[in-house]
Amino acid sequence: MSTRPTPPPECPAHAPGAAGGLHRLHGPEAEADPMGLYEKLRAEYGPVAPVLVSGDLPAWLVLGHRENLDVARTPSRFARDPRGWRDMREGRVPADTPLGPMVTWVPVCNFTDGPVQERLRGAVVESLERFDKRGIRRYVTRFANQLVDRIAGDGHADLVAAFSDQLPMLVMTQLVGAPDEHGPLLVNAARDMLQGTETALQSDRYVTVTLEQLVADRKAQPARDLASWLLEHPANLSDTEVLMHLRVVLIAAYETTANLIANTLRTVLTDQRFRASLSGGHMTLPDALEQVLWDEPPINTIIGRWATGDTVLGGRQVKAGDMVLLGLAAGNADPQIRPDANASVRGNRSHLAFSSGPHECPGQDIGRAIADTGIEVLLDRLPDVRLAIDASELRWHGTLMSRHLLSLPVRFAPRPVKDAQPQPHPYQEQPAAHPPVPSAPPVPPAPLVPPQPAVAPAPAGHRRKGGWWHRLLGRR
Repeated sequence: MSTRPTPPPECPAHAPGAAGGLHRLHGPEAEADPMGLYEKLRAEYGPVAPVLVSGDLPAWLVLGHRENLDVARTPSRFARDPRGWRDMREGRVPADTPLGPMVTWVPVCNFTDGPVQERLRGAVVESLERFDKRGIRRYVTRFANQLVDRIAGDGHADLVAAFSDQLPMLVMTQLVGAPDEHGPLLVNAARDMLQGTETALQSDRYVTVTLEQLVADRKAQPARDLASWLLEHPANLSDTEVLMHLRVVLIAAYETTANLIANTLRTVLTDQRFRASLSGGHMTLPDALEQVLWDEPPINTIIGRWATGDTVLGGRQVKAGDMVLLGLAAGNADPQIRPDANASVRGNRSHLAFSSGPHECPGQDIGRAIADTGIEVLLDRLPDVRLAIDASELRWHGTLMSRHLLSLPVRFAPRPVKDAQPQPHPYQEQPAAHPPVPSAPPVPPAPLVPPQPAVAPAPAGHRRKGGWWHRLLGRR
């Protein structure tokens, strides 16, 4: 006999149409084809659908673009604080749930609303703004060249394992101020935690312990990095608040940017229509990134929001304490705003890839810079890169939050690694309202192979004539 608690009558599990059993956002169906599942739910329920998350706990998945914006922009109706989750309060959520890192309250801006959220988010945004954007691009160029150096002589590589999974954490580890040696372990821990595996809580603990040590180190010896700037910010964040915001920035930036890089590279190598737009001059690489953010956003679903009272959303009766999931990928595909899913969305940034409202991703421009610059370096260095298998053989791992490309095997002509000249340190801080920290910048890690010279970024929208897109397409 099952010991699973029976959901109360007002929860989504008893919504109309659920008699035959609700669709799970975990398990084989959701992992194999999440977009197919979203469309099935849209056809059955409309813009808001009752679903089950890990542990078969009930939730509402928001599928409509307009409804996603409604939830994201009205914290008075849909709060970010998970302590309002009725199933948690009433003891139906197991202590070891894989959702733990996403539903356990900690003092961070994305789990708060109102003045508290404004204070915490303000500290994060203003600290991130102290990084010089051109300097970040030089940093990305340095690390991207190091990663290409490792594979250039082989003539083959898996661009997920060797590039897209590595580059964002290498950059973000340096920006937050963490020691270089923690980069590879943080990559593994972040991926494990976000996939909601059985070891997700252990991985979450590893990330937290690593950042606890970083905060202690930066209190004793400040540097020009995010940890130091959060500690000194006039908002007077506590050590715990600093630690938790470093964790949020590190993990969120890693997951979204790694997926964005992988998805863009896959599209470049497999979609002929995509190539045609680029080769014809109708689309630049930044345009291409925005198209991918529409078609394959790096995060499918955001956990979560919790209804502050009984309300109506998308024609559904949502009760106080219900979990509400922002369906970013589903909202981007809403036929109400994209009747033709194959039409170009060039110049249109109204996608939901970075959410919206007071909790919109504060580091999205850094993510774009890492992806844009990293892909530029890779394809400049390996202009003849091509997929080594048929596109139908590519495989993904799906989770409630994201769909991660497992591998992207490619081939290219082997080429020797050239010697490079030493580079200046890649980032400077922007002028700030509060005094800068009088300390030397951190020293970047020594590369396994000397990196290629840093390249100053081209003006927005500009690409050199005869550049990597033309060489990739066999044109001169």
